[in-house]
Amino acid sequence: MIFEQVATGGCQSYLVGCAETCAAALIDPQISQIDRYLGLAARHGLHVRYVIDTHTHADHFSATRELARRLSAPSVMHRQSPAPFLDMRVDDGEMIAVGGLRLRVLYTPGHTSDSMCLLVEDRVFSGDTLLIGATGRTDLPSGDPEALYESLFHRILRLDPLLKVFPAHEYQGRSHSTIERELAENPRLQRRDRAAFVDMMCNLNLTMPTHITEALRTNISGGKIIAQLLAEAASRVPLMSLTELKAHVEAAENDLIVLDVREREAFESGHIPAAQLLPRGQLELRVNDDLPDPTRRILVYCEFGRISMLAAATLREIGFQRAVALDGGMKAWREAGYPIET
Repeated sequence: MIFEQVATGGCQSYLVGCAETCAAALIDPQISQIDRYLGLAARHGLHVRYVIDTHTHADHFSATRELARRLSAPSVMHRQSPAPFLDMRVDDGEMIAVGGLRLRVLYTPGHTSDSMCLLVEDRVFSGDTLLIGATGRTDLPSGDPEALYESLFHRILRLDPLLKVFPAHEYQGRSHSTIERELAENPRLQRRDRAAFVDMMCNLNLTMPTHITEALRTNISGGKIIAQLLAEAASRVPLMSLTELKAHVEAAENDLIVLDVREREAFESGHIPAAQLLPRGQLELRVNDDLPDPTRRILVYCEFGRISMLAAATLREIGFQRAVALDGGMKAWREAGYPIET
């Protein structure tokens, strides 16, 4: 078996491949690591046949749908998943064939109602059901401490004690554990009485994940996160440096339209000399009147350089092929001590 573990902060994802057939599966991929997964697969000569999430993630952004689209591979989750875009829904006891490998599905609700583990050869990919020295939390949407107790004590912990445990999260740099070690050392698993375990899980008082709203929205719907929209816009839009724009402003030439896409109040409190105001929220509605010549070169800026990137990408998409964005935005211009008009 070809195996690669990819850590992103505390998030863990896995590339599992069949050495004989070069077929592979990606498990719990994270959106920021897409290029890395593709590079690893290429390095091993693997063809990714499946992209799998062990559950609906609430604390990071899944790359399952995007990778499935790029690789023309089925996206896979448990049948209880609320995601409407899935290509394959699997159930308890079923197997996913990856070349000569067989990934057996073990339904383990509790952390979420769609949580599952995957068993292959000498290891179990435990998602957020069983972590190293901990368990998945049960206070997020569809969490259930009673169900988690059943999944742990009546399912996972009855597997071969020597099975290696590879969870979806690990924050202390450990690569894996074993069933045997977790039974002996995991503090939460020492509460083997059902009532005591449930009471403990109900009183962990954990803080909510930073991006829970956006993560649940995008992971369930398959929509794009804001960072992804910005990255896609940045891939289509060139940047202009502060010094280059300053030279244009000082030359007072008519070859460049400087477009401020902030709101009027921000514009009036201070803008780049000779800039023209067209707030981002009105761009599509006013573009034909305010920018009648699509052949002109347009420099777009906002306060921090993010909204202007989206605006410049929109302008290029509708025909203004010479639209560029200011690197750093008005904040950087101000901090550089360059001239400002009010």
